[in-house]
Amino acid sequence: MDIGELILSTVRMATPILMVALAELYSERAGLVNIGLDGIMSFGALTGFMVSFLSGSPFLGIVAGACGGVLINMIYAYCTISLCAPQIVYGMAINIFAPAVASFIYRVYFGVSSTLAQATLMPTVAIPGLKDIPFFGKLLFDQTPMVYFAYLMVVFTAIFFNRTKAGLNYKSVGEYPKAAETLGINVIRQKYVACIICGALAGIGGAYLTTCYVNTYSDGVVAGRGFIALSAVIFGRWSAGGVLMACLLFGFCDALQLRLQIFNTSTPYQLFQMIPYLFTLAALAVLGIKKSGPASNGKPYMREER
Repeated sequence: MDIGELILSTVRMATPILMVALAELYSERAGLVNIGLDGIMSFGALTGFMVSFLSGSPFLGIVAGACGGVLINMIYAYCTISLCAPQIVYGMAINIFAPAVASFIYRVYFGVSSTLAQATLMPTVAIPGLKDIPFFGKLLFDQTPMVYFAYLMVVFTAIFFNRTKAGLNYKSVGEYPKAAETLGINVIRQKYVACIICGALAGIGGAYLTTCYVNTYSDGVVAGRGFIALSAVIFGRWSAGGVLMACLLFGFCDALQLRLQIFNTSTPYQLFQMIPYLFTLAALAVLGIKKSGPASNGKPYMREER
């Protein structure tokens, strides 16, 4: 087994999970538990693919994926913030609604065919100097721009939440919204901003799959990555660095199971495909119960309530 290729595959497979895990981190830090990540990713994957296919530009596809993710997440935002509806229920509704809409749009435009439409993949961009580092240079510094963007977002998120006043105000909305309101923070507006950020990042994570990873869209392209990202936030203790480590572990498990399929052809491949999900369950069972998230996570906020 080529260790270099395994690491390269780990980075690529961890990237969409990382983008979506950061999306959930921004959502939960504002007190919103959004389990509809799979649905947002599916719609982002479809819009990203279609714009990339029609324009020939994967970069426009990424932008379209972000816009599509925000559009879908605004349904969740209105229902859970303005109407104070149960967050888990409407998150699951997004998981049912958005992939169905994406599949419908694809079939209406491309028709029903055994041949999938294909778009142009985003090219890799090597960083001069760093790409020449022995072993790690080619693996880590000769990637698509979206890989660099994802890891820069980790750094930005860590600084934002821990070193800026705006980040601390943001976190206060998820911890104690009533106290935050008394300090002049507009809690409702902050929650909507969180939903916009969450939708954009999750949409980008979905668009990554169809513009950087594979060059086509198909039902099930997300393959449960939204739920893995959700568990990565818990596993990573609601911190940017922890989320990064968790996503790399999940990406490694995914990359490993693909190579095990090749080296053990006599074993049913379904057994190897279970590895990332079994690891996710084990991580939640062992670590997820030891610490809760923000104090007001998942609780509706009503200004009139005392």
